[in-house]
This record gives sequence, structure tokens and C-alpha cells, in this order.
Amino acid sequence: MLPIIKNIYFIHIMKEEVRLMKGNEAVAHAAILYGCDGYFGYPITPQSEVLETLEALMPWETTGMVVLQAESEVAAINMVYGGAASGKAVMTSSSSPGISLKQEGISYIAGSELPALILNVMRGGPGLGTIQPSQADYFQATKGGGHGDYRLIVLSPSSVQEMVDFVGLGFDLSFKYRTPAMILADGIVGQMMEKVVLPPQRPRRTDEEIRRQCPWATTGRNGERKRNVVTSLELESSRMEIINHRLQARYREIERNETRWEEIGVEDADYLIVAFGSIARICAKAMEMAEEKGIKAGIIRPITLWPFPKEAVEKAARGKKGILCVELNAGQMIEDVRLAVHDSLPVEHYGRLGGIIPSPQEIVDALEEKLINNIP
Repeated sequence: MLPIIKNIYFIHIMKEEVRLMKGNEAVAHAAILYGCDGYFGYPITPQSEVLETLEALMPWETTGMVVLQAESEVAAINMVYGGAASGKAVMTSSSSPGISLKQEGISYIAGSELPALILNVMRGGPGLGTIQPSQADYFQATKGGGHGDYRLIVLSPSSVQEMVDFVGLGFDLSFKYRTPAMILADGIVGQMMEKVVLPPQRPRRTDEEIRRQCPWATTGRNGERKRNVVTSLELESSRMEIINHRLQARYREIERNETRWEEIGVEDADYLIVAFGSIARICAKAMEMAEEKGIKAGIIRPITLWPFPKEAVEKAARGKKGILCVELNAGQMIEDVRLAVHDSLPVEHYGRLGGIIPSPQEIVDALEEKLINNIP
């Protein structure tokens, strides 16, 4: 059964050159090809290949892209802050504990209304945890892990191809709405190897183009020499409230226009499985195995974790007997699913922790145990 993907980019390339690479390596290639001006990062498993690949490719000799290993995660995100303030397309990557260290800087970038791209290849926690894959940063990404009333656009890839595609999409959305975007991948997608088609080289913008497209940037206003001041600080309460209202209005616009999701076999299903990232692929196999047992299950995969496709989930849930949320965590996305369906039907969670990946059979068993055998 073919999936239905709603409101998502497709890249059409004539005479495609198919490559085989890891998800992390693919992000590095995509950053160069999408015209990224600067990458600032710090090694941490399981995403270190992003920095390592960029250093091996040496894009500063071909496109002029800056690649710098900072002295810490905190330094890296503040370098991104400075680059974003000058209107440049800049990014960083890390894994769960490293993203925690970056949260103050991410909040500053959001408060300054700047575009930036952040890749989080999740590992298990809390604390240093494990280097094995996890999806336990859902709250940290979608609820604003730093301080203040801000949001990130959060894209969740389930394939190496989407790791590539979401670099361009993340930059485009980030600049469109002047807010940071995060690619929230799990360690499975970051480390696995798949066929991928890379996009054509996008030319980097000239300084004049940046001044014209980003009049708010520190490079000047409308070609003048006068420099702008970029800051997230506002000591006057009434003006700070105006800034916050402006941000909230922007977030509502993003919610209206930028939700993305994928559906597989939803219309004819009795039960709905909701999963994101690599786990949605395992659920697709579980759906086939359930069908062999006479169980009709469909899948909805949120592609934007924020804005969460709540209306799509609510619509997909109509007429179903129950919903199973499958996550590599103790139950985080399930909160958004329950809010979407308003207690109209049972919503249960199944997840593995500590870096253990569930098998398709385990998911079928959970569907039977938690929903089918418990619903009158």
C-alpha cells in the first residue's frame, strides 16, 4: 500500500546520481549543496560524522563555507547566533546532552528572531545515558527546551533521503519565519546507510543579496553602512510583551501553514498507529504482520513534530477503535496525540528504553495486548 505524504517537499532531479551513505554523512553533503555559509559543532556520538565529513570535504575551498570545531557545545551555538545575526545560513549539530547545553543559545536565537538550523541525533538518557538510539528529546525539541515562550520548527526524518531533504527545507522555513528550525533525528537514522539522491548545488548568496533579503541583519539596512543591533534583550516590559505577542502570532502562522505528515493505510483501518522517525518504518512492517492476522491497522507519521499535525491525527482517528503510540521513550508524543483526539477513543503507548529497538512482532503484540484484547 502506497503512503500518502501531506504538505512535504519532493526533489525531482533529472539523471539522478544515487549515492550510498550514512544519515550523518548525508547531512554534511546536503549542507554544502544547499549553500550553507557556516557550520559550528562539537563531537558527540552518534552524530560526530557530520563534523568529520565536513572536515574531509573541505568546502571552504569550493564554496567558501566555514567549518569550525568549537571548544564546546555552548561555544558552537553562540557562533551560530553570531552568524545568524549577520544574515548567514548557519547550522550546528549535536546529540541529546549536547543539545541540552545549547538550549540557552537556542532561546537567545529565537528571542532575537533569527534563522538557524540545528540537527539533533538523539541518544538515550537522562544524563549521559547511552550512545544507543532514542527518541526521548521530543519534549526538549517540541516544547521549547530553553527558557521563555518560544517554539522551534521541528522536522523528523525517517530515512537518509529525508535527512538530506530536511536540510534545505529547514533552512527555507527558518528564513521564511525568522525562527530556528531543528531536524530531530534518532541515532538509527543518523547511523544507518541508505541510497540517497543529493540535490544540485545551490549558489551561496552574495553580501548584497543578504543585505536585500535580510534587512534586519547586522550587515546593514537597504545597502546603507548603518549597522543594526540584534539582541534578545528588552528591559521595557511593555515592549517585551509586544515582542512576545509578535512571536506568538508568527507561531500561529506556522501552525496554519507548515504541518506535514505521512499516512499509510489509514482509511480502511480499525486501529491507528502513530509513530515518528525510524520507528515509523518498523511500524510499517508491523502493520503488514498485523494484516496477516486479520488486524486492520493504519499508520500516521508526524513529519513536523512542531507544529504537530493535530488536525490530521484527529481526522485519521475518526471511526477507529483505538490508537497505539510507538516511541523510543517512556511516552512523550502520546500527550500531543491525546490532545488531538480529545479522549474520543483509547490511546495507549508502547516504547522501549535504553537504546533497545522494538521488533515488528513486539509492536503487533503490544497492539493486541493494549488495545484489541482490552476493548469490549
